[in-house]
Formats: sequence, C-alpha cells, structure tokens
Amino acid sequence: MIENFEGKTAVLTGAGSGFGLECARIGAQRGMNLVLVDVQQDALDAAAAEMQAAGAQVLAQRVDVSNAQQMEQLAAAVQARFGAPHFVFNNAGVGSGGLVWESTVADWEWVLGVNLWGVIHGVRLFTPMMLAAAAQDPSWRGHIVNTASMAGLLNPPNMGVYNVSKHAVVSLTETLYQDLSLVTDQVGASVLCPFFVATGIHASERNRPEGLAAGRATKSQLIGQAMTGKAVTSGKVTAAEVAAKVFDAMATGQFYIYSHPKAIGSVQTRLEDVLQARNPTDPFADKPELGAQLRAALRAV
Repeated sequence: MIENFEGKTAVLTGAGSGFGLECARIGAQRGMNLVLVDVQQDALDAAAAEMQAAGAQVLAQRVDVSNAQQMEQLAAAVQARFGAPHFVFNNAGVGSGGLVWESTVADWEWVLGVNLWGVIHGVRLFTPMMLAAAAQDPSWRGHIVNTASMAGLLNPPNMGVYNVSKHAVVSLTETLYQDLSLVTDQVGASVLCPFFVATGIHASERNRPEGLAAGRATKSQLIGQAMTGKAVTSGKVTAAEVAAKVFDAMATGQFYIYSHPKAIGSVQTRLEDVLQARNPTDPFADKPELGAQLRAALRAV
C-alpha cells in the first residue's frame, strides 16, 4: 500500500493517452516524479509538457514496450534519474478483433508483444529494483499495477487475440501478487480490469509497427473494429474516473480494480460454467439482439 505519494516516483507506460495520461495527471497533483512512456512521440511530448507545467519532475521516453532492449534501457534510465520507482503502471495496450482463426502471425505478435510482453518486461525489470529498495528501507513501499481487461476474465467472441493477451495478464498479475507475498510485505500488486472506457484503444492501429503490418482486414475484423469502436466511444465511465480507482486501490491494497462492477455478474456466470462443467453460456444471453446482429453479419454472403 502507498498512502502518501508526495516525492514518490511513478513509471507509466501508455502515458500519452487514456489511463496512463490520467494517472500521470493525478500523480502530478500529488507531487510525484513521473516517468512517461509511450510509443507515439507527439502524444508523449504533449503529456510531458503538461506534467512539467503542473510542476512535476518528468522523464519522458519513447519506448516500444514489447522490445526487451528498449525496456532494459528504460529501467536503467529510471534508476539513474530517480532510483527505484514506487508505482509501476504496466498499462500500454492495443486492441484487436476478428474471428480467432483469421488472425495472422503478425496480429498475434503485435498484440501479445504490447499487451503481454510489455507487462512481462515491466515486471521482470522493475520488481527487483523495488525489492532492493524495500530491503534497504523498512518504511519503503511500492506497488505494481498491470492493465488487463474484463476480457481477461471473460471470453467475448470475435476478440480472440485480445482475450488471450488479457487472460495472460490476469494470470501473471495474480501470480505476481502471490510471489511478492512470499518475500515481502512492502511491495504490492493489482490488476486493472476495465470494461468499455473511452481511452483511444479502438484506434490502436495508428501505432502498429511497419514490421508487423496488418494484411487486408477480413469481414470479421472490420465488424470487430466497428463494434469495439462504438462500445468504447459510447462508454459513460471516463478514463479519469478509472485512474482515480487505481490510486485508491494502491492506498488500500485492493487487488482487483474494476471500472464497471456490475459486469462482474458475467464473470460469475463463466465461473459457474467451469464449476459445473457446462458449455459456455451465450455471451449475448441478456442482449440477444446484439448476438443476432453479429451472427447475421458474419454469416452474410
């Protein structure tokens, strides 16, 4: 748990927009040193300028979180500038849709690279730094927050690659929580599982690297992009509200962070499917018109 953020250091990936940017704003308000990380240079520059104007000490780094070497260079730069970070927000993420067998190798490598390997790198590089700082000072406290999704607790159709990446982040973070509890009481972990929130993730293709360029979009991928875009942009919960929940969770030691607590009912249904060994429940059971529309669109010649 971190109760006082004044003078502490935060490392925020995906800091140019969405949850990362809103957490940076809260961090600046609370007197934190900010390490802002993003792959989009103009968004990163704007975030850095805003936080510096707010009085924060800022280290801004353009980093592809899927790249091990770039993340290692980031960790070294953080250590040199601020020492071990107190708050690590492994938050950078990209969206993906389409029928699971239509995803290309490039689709898998891009989404898993950012959504999963980015978190893996953040955990493997910053956790030892935090544990070393904790060992030197009994009063030192740190917290790691990894951004997953409700898609890490459910399996919505036509989102296979994304679901896989986010389930892996939930598993990784739950294990991290348990592993940390074996060795320290000074460093905690939480997993953020947002539902549809306006963050810009539906426009992720803008930052897709040339080496993993998308092929011609299939019908299911186009349908997935349209449905996700509509759901995200119409979301009533804001990224700022979710960022506030992240800071609240760090202060109280809460592990699971939800943007839409009412969505947990669907998680309960899934777990009951598992416990009772019954076939997966129709995800559109409470909104059959949406399921009918998707099936009709995918089956149309």
